[in-house]
Parts: sequence; structure tokens; C-alpha cells
Amino acid sequence: MQTKKALSTTLDRLPLGDASMNTDLKVSNKLPEGVRSKELYKDIIHIAWPSFIELLLTQLASMVDMMMVGGIGGEANPQLGLDALTAVGLTTQPKFLLMTAFVAMNTGITALIARYKGQGDKEKANLVLRQGIMITFLSTLLLSVLGVIFSRPMVVFMGGKEEAIINQATVYLQIQLAGFATVALTSTITAALRAVGDSRTCMVYNLIANVVNVIFNWLLIGGNLGFPELGVAGASIATVIGQLVAFVIALCVILHGNSFLKLEPKKGFKPNKSTLSNITAIGLPAAAEQLLMRAGMVIFAKTVASLSTTSFATHQVCMNIQALSFMTGQAFAVSATSLVGQSLGRKRSDMAQAYCSKTRNIGFGVAVLLGLTFAFFGGDIVSLYNKDAAVIEMGGRIMLFVALLQPFQTSQFIIAGGLRGAGDTKSTAKITTVTVLIVRPVVALILVNAGLDLYGAWIALACDQLLRTALVFLRYKSGKWKLIKLKNEAKPTASNA
Repeated sequence: MQTKKALSTTLDRLPLGDASMNTDLKVSNKLPEGVRSKELYKDIIHIAWPSFIELLLTQLASMVDMMMVGGIGGEANPQLGLDALTAVGLTTQPKFLLMTAFVAMNTGITALIARYKGQGDKEKANLVLRQGIMITFLSTLLLSVLGVIFSRPMVVFMGGKEEAIINQATVYLQIQLAGFATVALTSTITAALRAVGDSRTCMVYNLIANVVNVIFNWLLIGGNLGFPELGVAGASIATVIGQLVAFVIALCVILHGNSFLKLEPKKGFKPNKSTLSNITAIGLPAAAEQLLMRAGMVIFAKTVASLSTTSFATHQVCMNIQALSFMTGQAFAVSATSLVGQSLGRKRSDMAQAYCSKTRNIGFGVAVLLGLTFAFFGGDIVSLYNKDAAVIEMGGRIMLFVALLQPFQTSQFIIAGGLRGAGDTKSTAKITTVTVLIVRPVVALILVNAGLDLYGAWIALACDQLLRTALVFLRYKSGKWKLIKLKNEAKPTASNA
């Protein structure tokens, strides 16, 4: 679907670097000779804008999903909507916890394919793709079965109290996990395509899936056009249908191939020791990071779940809105990961740091605008989810926290994306241990028990984000990420074509 020209960057026209270039630990904002800022911004936006549109509209679809769920019962009985929001909220952390395995492996897949793209080694890049699909399929098949079986205990563990809410949450989670393999495999294909800069294709199939999701939400949640009125279960079924559509399209794309990547099943999916070693060397620290982060999130979520239904529902709404702001950081992090990985593959750490710096500049500007929007219109946005006056009042105040964190959060995502592109996942795992597993849950427990209610939880979240941003920035400035090597790393060739 993509042409060679679409995957070309400024990096491709520059001479290859040498090993000594990647040993200079100094990180500066000075541009490499013969490179202009305008060119770098063009490369960054070329990769980031499809990811931004894709992630933005994906989150908007998720927000519409939550609004439809929160609207169950309408203005006449908003409590039904609060119960439904609570039910869906109880499934969030268990679902993300089970996603840890393939999300972590995708980090390794992205870093490796980006590095091989920089070296111009198609054969190794496509081998990584096949190995990644194999790992994802096997791991999610097992997790899907276990997840369906233990859905109810997970919901209860997360703080489910009322039987009606527990039943809704259990059904929602079981449906999600029954379709787990499709979303996992799609994410692996997406990680591979983004690694070579082909984010536009990912945008197309994910947007189609989102449209399908929203349509089936309307049909199945409220029972329109003769479809059954399934409420929370209908929202889950709609999500799975959308994910299935995305997977079918993504699979067709990768089987057809672009200028660099192509899935060739005839070459087999037999485990390759060297490739798996490289994937796991990057992926296992990322897995540890994700597990530690999820453990901290579970403790944090359980603390919030101990509050009233109104506070917990408000928290879910504000977290859902905050996830919209994640899209800015994540979209530009895609550029940072891809371009840093490709630059280091060509022994051009000077280009890696130039790309990372310019990407952070763009993301910071967008984050400031988004923060101002949340600060002035936060309460109005919250009211779209539920009409309960207490939810709107508390949510409007919490949105001030969301607004304040925008520039820091986005910078953190982008710099961490650059570090992962370099394969420096061990440092991000250590940072996550300190901030998400220790700082956030401990501060939340102290402040919530001190009587600050939901506000205490969000102060804790702010402490986590600010400290994490500072630690990630310090790691980047150390320059040690330039020294990371792959096993059996080949010398880059003069062409990426």
C-alpha cells in the first residue's frame, strides 16, 4: 500500500556513521552538518500525523463508547449509567494486565525492525515480523483462555461489591478476552509497520475499525434497528467486532507487503534463537516495566474503588478523558521510536538525538493547547458522560489536574519512546518501578485515607507523572542509550531500499 518514497526520510540521504559516533555520550540540540530543522520536522510529522489521527479518533471512539454506557438510564435514572461506568471501570486494569505480554514484545519488535530498517536489512526485519506474530499468537491464546475462566475473580479483586455490577463487569471482560487474539495480532502488525515509518496504513485500518465499533455500539447498547438491547455486554461485543475488522485488514496489508515489510508464511514460523534473543532482550525489561506499572495501577485503582460509586465513576470518566491527551504523546512517541531506532541502525546517534529533540518540541506545543482546553472546558466535557451534578462538579475540578500535567506527560512519552527505539527498556522499567509501583499507590493510600477522597488519588497521580518525567529526562541526557547493541548486529548498508 505504501511506496518507497513514502518511507524515505532525511536520514536516508545522509552518509553512514561509524561506531565512534555512537560512543559520544554528550547529548546536545546541535543539528548534524547539512541538516535543517525544517527537514526533521517534516520527517517527524510524516510519521506522527497518521498515528495522531488514528490514536485520537480511536480514543474518541472509546469516549463515545463510555458516553453511551454512561447514558444508560438517561436523565430519568442516571444511577444506571453510573453503575454501568463502574462495571466497565472494574475491567480496565485486568484487561491491561493481560495485555502486558504482547505489548512488551511489541516494544522489542519495533526497536529491532527500526534498527534493521536503518541497516537496510529486509530479510532480518521480516524474520522479526514472523517471530513476533508467532510469539503473540501463542501467548494470547493461553491468556485468553485463562482470562475468560478467571474474569469474575479478577473483577471481585478489583473492588467489585454489588452483585449486579460484578455480573455486568464479568460479562464485559469475558467478551473482551474471547476476542483477545485479534487485537493482539493487530497490535504486533501495527508495531512493525510503525517501525519502518508506515503509520498511515495503520491509521486507515484502525479508523475503519473505530467506525464499525461506534455503529455496533449504537445498535447493541440501546437496541436500535431491531437489534437486541444488551447494555454493557453490547458495548463489549461492538468493540470485539471492530477489533476483528482491524485484524482482517491489517493481515491483508502485511500479506500484500509494502516497500520494506512483507509477511511470507511459506518461510515458516519456526523459532529463531538469535532473533528471539534480541526480541526478549528488549521485550523482557519492557514486560517487567508493564507488569510493575500494572501492579501499581491495580493498587491505585483498588484504592479509588474503595470510594463511593460517584467518586469511582467520576474517576473513570476523567481517566477516559485523560487518555485522549495520551494520544498526543503516544503519536509523537511513534516518531521518536522509529526515527531513533533507524538512526542508531545507521550509526547516526547525532540524528537520533536531533529527531528526539525536535519531536519533543512539537509535542510540547500541542500539549499546552490541549491543557488549556481541559482547563477551560473540563466540566462541560465531563457532563457529556453523565448528567449527575456531583459527577460534573467533581470531574470539572479533577480536569484541572489533567490540564496541568499535559506538557510534562507528553514530553515524558516522547523521550521514553526515543529510549525504547534505542532498545533502552531496562532504564524505563526501573523508572516505572519507582514512580508507578511505589510513589503513586503509596501517596494515594495516604491522601485518600487522610480524607482527601478522589482529589488525593489525583494528587498522587500528579506526583507520579512529574517524577517520572524528570527521571526519564535525566536518563536521556546521560546519553547511555547510545551504547546499546544488538546480538549479531550487521554493518549498515548504504541504502535502505
